[in-house]
Amino acid sequence: MNVPANLKYTKEHEWIRLEGDIAYVGITDYAQSELGEIVFIEVETVGEMLNEGEVFGTVEAVKTVSDLYLPVDGEILEFNEELESKPELVNEDPYDKGWMVKVGVSDVAQLDTLLSGVEYEALIGA
Repeated sequence: MNVPANLKYTKEHEWIRLEGDIAYVGITDYAQSELGEIVFIEVETVGEMLNEGEVFGTVEAVKTVSDLYLPVDGEILEFNEELESKPELVNEDPYDKGWMVKVGVSDVAQLDTLLSGVEYEALIGA
């Protein structure tokens, strides 16, 4: 399982990477492998302010649909539109090309409450 040390993680298997006050959010390598072949990502929250733990979209795999939870408070600034035609990027490259949303983070201190790579590995038994 790929768990980059430079990211923060949630217990719901989202990752977040902060670049200034903008963050990229997606699902982890573990999550995509558990879901299987991803066929559709739906995000209808662009432009909305959401709180930590709120659903910002859904990911649909061949056998299931799962909610996507925002790791921190913030505004959904952008959806990775490449995923509309290539949802498989989440399976192939979950931490780079498979990012799902860009978020304007309201309080960067919230990232301190998220899991480190080591803590996430312990959670998933890696």
